[in-house]
Amino acid sequence: MLDMENTISKKRRIIFYIVMLTILAGFLIVECVYPSERTERSMEASICYTGTFVWEKPDGTEEIISVPGKYEVPVGETMVITTQLPADYNESSIALRSSLQDVKFYIDGQLRGDYNTRKTRPFGKNSASRYVFCETSEKDAGKELRIEMTTYTDNYSGVINEVWCGDKVDVWTHIFSEYGTETIIAFFILFAGIITILFSLALGVVYHTTFDMEYLGWCIMMGAIWMLGESKLRQLWISNASVLAGMCFIVIMLCPIPILLYIDSVQKGRYTKLYHIMEGMAFLNFLISTILQLSGKLDYIEIMPVGHVIMGLTFFLILGTFIRDMHQNKSRSYHLVLVGVIVAMIATLIEAVSAYFVVSISGIFIGIGLLVLLFVNIIQTMKSVRDMELQRQKEEVEKRRKQTEKMALQMIRTLSTTLEAKDEYTNGHSYRVAQYSALIARELGWSKKEILNLKNAAYLHDVGKIGIPDTILNKPSRLSDDEYALIKAHTVIGADILKDITMIEHVADVTRYHHERYDGKGYPDGLVGNEIPIYARVVAVADSYDAMNSRRIYRNALSAEMIEEELRKNRGTQFDPEITDRFLRLLKEGKVEVEEECLEAEDADGVADLERETGKFLSDVMATMRSQGDSENYDYLTGLSMRSKGEMVIAQLMQEHSGCLVFLDMDNLKKINDLFGHKAGDRALKLLGNLIADVTCGHVGCRFGGDEFVLFFQNVNKEEVTDKIAMLFRRFREDKEADAEIRCASLSAGMCMTSPGDTFESCYLNADKALYYVKQNGKDQFCFYHEMEENGIPDTPTGRDLKKVANALQESGSYSGALDMDFRGFARIYEYMNSLGARYRYACYLVMVTMDTISDQTMYMESIEQALDCMEKSIRQKIRKVDICTRYSAMQYLIILFEPEESQIPKVMERIFMQYYKMYEKNDFKPGYEYIPMLGKKNDIPDGNSKI
Repeated sequence: MLDMENTISKKRRIIFYIVMLTILAGFLIVECVYPSERTERSMEASICYTGTFVWEKPDGTEEIISVPGKYEVPVGETMVITTQLPADYNESSIALRSSLQDVKFYIDGQLRGDYNTRKTRPFGKNSASRYVFCETSEKDAGKELRIEMTTYTDNYSGVINEVWCGDKVDVWTHIFSEYGTETIIAFFILFAGIITILFSLALGVVYHTTFDMEYLGWCIMMGAIWMLGESKLRQLWISNASVLAGMCFIVIMLCPIPILLYIDSVQKGRYTKLYHIMEGMAFLNFLISTILQLSGKLDYIEIMPVGHVIMGLTFFLILGTFIRDMHQNKSRSYHLVLVGVIVAMIATLIEAVSAYFVVSISGIFIGIGLLVLLFVNIIQTMKSVRDMELQRQKEEVEKRRKQTEKMALQMIRTLSTTLEAKDEYTNGHSYRVAQYSALIARELGWSKKEILNLKNAAYLHDVGKIGIPDTILNKPSRLSDDEYALIKAHTVIGADILKDITMIEHVADVTRYHHERYDGKGYPDGLVGNEIPIYARVVAVADSYDAMNSRRIYRNALSAEMIEEELRKNRGTQFDPEITDRFLRLLKEGKVEVEEECLEAEDADGVADLERETGKFLSDVMATMRSQGDSENYDYLTGLSMRSKGEMVIAQLMQEHSGCLVFLDMDNLKKINDLFGHKAGDRALKLLGNLIADVTCGHVGCRFGGDEFVLFFQNVNKEEVTDKIAMLFRRFREDKEADAEIRCASLSAGMCMTSPGDTFESCYLNADKALYYVKQNGKDQFCFYHEMEENGIPDTPTGRDLKKVANALQESGSYSGALDMDFRGFARIYEYMNSLGARYRYACYLVMVTMDTISDQTMYMESIEQALDCMEKSIRQKIRKVDICTRYSAMQYLIILFEPEESQIPKVMERIFMQYYKMYEKNDFKPGYEYIPMLGKKNDIPDGNSKI
């Protein structure tokens, strides 16, 4: 039965799409084949013509009439009206809106304008309604204007619309001001309909189902087409108005079909048979009306009342099903859509009825109704998607629950441990809860067998969380009601998983009831007091204590005082009072500690066998997981941790231990790579990595970047760390001599002694400053940051060091390889420009910009990086294209100025600093600069320099 209904539904949908696409294709073909009815001249609005019109009747009598108006004229008979143009007439055109009428304009007996669509309309007897213009001039003043109008439809026979005179631009401006809003709304609704259809199809692809919005989109499109067809401006944007006029009638006849499809989808197919009948009537009316139209017997407009009746019956049928659903309390799922449909139906009925009393109201009511319906349907669709997603999650939970039901007890315990191991915040939680539960049980005087049984049951108390999606388990923010409901389901899931396990007594009870409260406000069953099994009451206390005593993703662990206060406050409400008192006594006596217990129990129930059988397997699983986790943060070349892992471990150690942070750099690695290839560079890195691993045994070392390493020696003094780093430098010098290609490599290190609680960022920055100092004083050595402070050595070099920098630049630049605009690339350009300067006497200058910190200012990494970024942008914006700059150290930049006037250098730097202060509004850095001329050979750089 269900398959048959699905087949019928698919066929209905296919037939509907075939009909819609055929009509659309036919419209486009006819529009392309038939000539355009659009005039090519500009069009707009004017004032009304105020002259007197005389109706010349066929019997020879005359009657003065009012315009606009409607008069008794037989169908097919030509109505003739005349007027005498004023003596001061000087307008460029006269305009009249034809309502399905052929129109002719005569001035002084001469034919000036003729509107008839016999040659351009595909079928029917009537010309399409449109504005007809007759060109005039001041020469026509005082002449007779004669207008002849003929229609073959009773609705519009004898209708005379407003007559305007003036420039066409004025006429169209007036028309647009009157009817432009409706046309704009129609275009918007058309666009909304197309987007609605595409969006619903996309949702259908994602969720493999059909959404109500698809049929609603077709309803909106058909309504928009009707509005555009009824628009007074249609002749401006469509070339053949006759074709569009025909589409309006087709839309009215066929619109019940998508409406019924939409409502049937909303109502979940409860009234499909009734809707089939009405759909068939609408489609049959369309076929008969089209045959009559093509044969020329009756136009669409003449049999349109039948379409209106079918539309009315459709609305009453839908209203009847709504009332029935409300009576049977079945409309709750679509009450918003119900309101929107009723509004749209009322709006459509107003438009349909108005066609018999006024010429047109341009579909404004339909537009409003469709927008309301679209809005409420979007809300309904979003709710449906949300419900589908929630249902999908629930189905996923149910699927996992059924899968885990088949597992043996050993695998359940393994999966529980694995689940916790994925999150460092819950890792070991079940094991600790089991230990705390055993301590309470011993305090209560339980036997060893009961205690061991409780431990194993407690170990599995959260096994149901394996059925909860990870996105919900690890969500750091507040859970929604639906998500919290899923979380709470872990007790039931766990109990279902363990309900057939007989090796451990009460395991299902512990899993199901460990979140029950002593006052009956817990879940899942709301048990009160002693109704909660004693095993579950013990685990509840142990579970809550470990949760409060452990760090979570959303908070730190609570203090011992806060935990004790929380336990006392919830004694007798959340927790069993006797169990709470026993546990508080253990806390007070300092006996609540996690340790392996050697409880001996009889093997009658096989519990001890379980402990022994799963022990090794669990150990192997956890070891494998840890090794896989470590491998993700492992540098295979050096054998050290990567930066992300190493930085995290060091930062954690620094919170609890004093020690020394070492920032180590391998010098000349780029030169080795360029001269001998990357394999040689890799050998140098591997050698250094092995040495670091030996030196940091029991400590932490990681690869921080390409040739940079960070080491942390915990609980060491200055002498101890000096010995270790000196040994590292000595062994590296010795071992590199065995490889000729890496002999030029050397080490430089900056070190910073730390105290517990120091931040990694601040200590790293200090070590970097010490490293920088080493590099400026010969490399291949190490220095403590605190020694720099004690000796009064500034964090950054002064002018005395600039000559050394220049020499270092020349040394660093003398190598072969690719030109990279890092420091080494800068050095190569420096060497090149220095050579040119020596040969051609170019006056080039080397400038060093230093970012000095203001005393008594607390600096943060974010502020430092922001300031440096602003300085770099300022330099690049204000120096010339022939000048060159690079970042030289953590707090310095180097600039090569090509052939400036020395007197202009201060002005250049002033512009740079002014731009910097505009970009960086804080005052925690004071930039300064110094410069020297580059002219000279390697050892001939002058000592003199200028400094600001």
